[in-house]
Amino acid sequence: MYLCAMLKKSCTGFLTIGLLALLLASCSDYQKLLTSTDYDLKYKKALEYFDKKDYTRASTLMEELLTIYRGTEKAEEVNYRYAYCYYNQQDYVMGGYYFKNFVTSFPNSPYAEECAYMVAYCFYEDSPNSSLDQANTYKAMDELQMFMNQHPTSKRLTDCNKLIDELREKLVKKSFESASLYYKLGEFKAAITALNNGLKEFPDTHYREELLFLVLKSNYELATHSIYEKMKERFQSTTEAYLGFKEEFPESKHLKEAERIYNNASKYLK
Repeated sequence: MYLCAMLKKSCTGFLTIGLLALLLASCSDYQKLLTSTDYDLKYKKALEYFDKKDYTRASTLMEELLTIYRGTEKAEEVNYRYAYCYYNQQDYVMGGYYFKNFVTSFPNSPYAEECAYMVAYCFYEDSPNSSLDQANTYKAMDELQMFMNQHPTSKRLTDCNKLIDELREKLVKKSFESASLYYKLGEFKAAITALNNGLKEFPDTHYREELLFLVLKSNYELATHSIYEKMKERFQSTTEAYLGFKEEFPESKHLKEAERIYNNASKYLK
C-alpha cells in the first residue's frame, strides 16, 4: 500500500512537471512569436488564439498586424476580430471604438452592418444599473435608433426595439428611484416634478401604476406640510391625482390607501 501511495505521488509529480514544462514551452513559443517578423505566421497564430478564446494573446498579435496589413486583403479580418477581442474581454468602450472604426474603414464589408450594430450594443452593455449616471443609457438608445434608421431592412430591428424598451425602463426606474428618495427626504415638490417628468417621457412604462401612486402620495404630503394659504390648492391637486390614479388602475393594490388619502383631502376641502 505504501509503495502504491509512493507511485501515485510520483506520477502526480511527473504530471505536474510535465504540465509545467508544456506551459513554459508555450510561453517561450509565444515570446518568440512576438519578436518574429514572420507576419503570416503571426496572422495564423492570432486567428488560432482567437478561435481558442485566448483574446489577450490574439489582440496583442493583431495590434501589430493592424499596421502591417493595412490596405491588404487581410486588413478586414484583422480589424473585425480585433474589435471582438475587446468585446469578448468585456472592454465595451474599446470594443465600441474599434467596431465604429471598422464601419468607417470598411463600409462595404459584409461585416459592416454587424459591426454597426455592435457599436450600439457595446453602449448597451456599458449602460450601468439604474442607481448610477445614465449618460451611456441615453447614448445606447441614440446609437440603436441610428442603426435602425441606417439599416431599415435589417433582421436586427426586433432586437434593437427590445433593447431600447429595456433601456427606457431603466431610465424610468431611475426616475422612480430618484423621486422615491425625494419623497423619503421630505422633498415632496421635487418628487412630484421628477415623477411627472418620468410619466411624460415614458407614458407606457410598466412602472406607471407605482409612479402615479407616488404622485398622489407626494401631493398629499406636500399639502399637509404647506402653509395655510397653499393648502387648498394642493389638496385639490391631491384629489385630482387620486381620480386620475383610480381611473387608470381601479383594481390597484394601492387603492385602499389611495382612498384614505382622498377622503382626508376631501374633508379639508369641504
